Amino acid sequence: MIDLLVVDDNPVVRAAVHGFLAGQDEIRVVGEAADGREALRLAHRLRPAVTLLDYRMPVADGLSVIATLAEHTRVLVLTSDTGAEIVAGMLRGGARGYLVWGQFEPPDLLRAIREVAAGSSWLSPVAASVAATAFREQGARERAAREQEARQASARQRHGISAREEEVLDLLGLGLSNASIAHRLGLTEKTVKNHLNHIFAKLGVSNRTEAVVRWRG
Repeated sequence: MIDLLVVDDNPVVRAAVHGFLAGQDEIRVVGEAADGREALRLAHRLRPAVTLLDYRMPVADGLSVIATLAEHTRVLVLTSDTGAEIVAGMLRGGARGYLVWGQFEPPDLLRAIREVAAGSSWLSPVAASVAATAFREQGARERAAREQEARQASARQRHGISAREEEVLDLLGLGLSNASIAHRLGLTEKTVKNHLNHIFAKLGVSNRTEAVVRWRG
């Protein structure tokens, strides 16, 4: 028997899901919640095998509780939201499945619940596509960040840039003025100017733009 918790702020949706699953011998709805906070309380008390979780709810939405909820139950998201940040966030938070209203047939819901209860996953095609794109873009950003850090580490070693000078360079790259850099770092403008002179000399450049370009490789 698969014990199920249904979490959705719409009572009509909860009733429809409950009614549909009532005729299934192997699935038993043990509780309903109208928001994320109530879902956490019930999941902790009832320990359902699977929780059907909506995203858009009052008090606490699905994304804000997914990580904690996933510690107590296997989560199958059931929602109409297909935003990349939402889909990726839910999956990163621990959701085992993601179903999008209008993108599945009733038998798919039963199969998804069974698969998630068994430790597998189930994604609607649109959710799978959105998640793949989001994770691919995240991977590209992370690779770019690692490559940038590697270039800067090489530049630090090659040019003898100090930790403080690196901070000044990073803020310089954001387009901040000497006064703003001084305020951010708790320095005087004169000290910032001295750091810039040292940076220019070490990088072999004569102005702020050249320094940023050389530093970023």
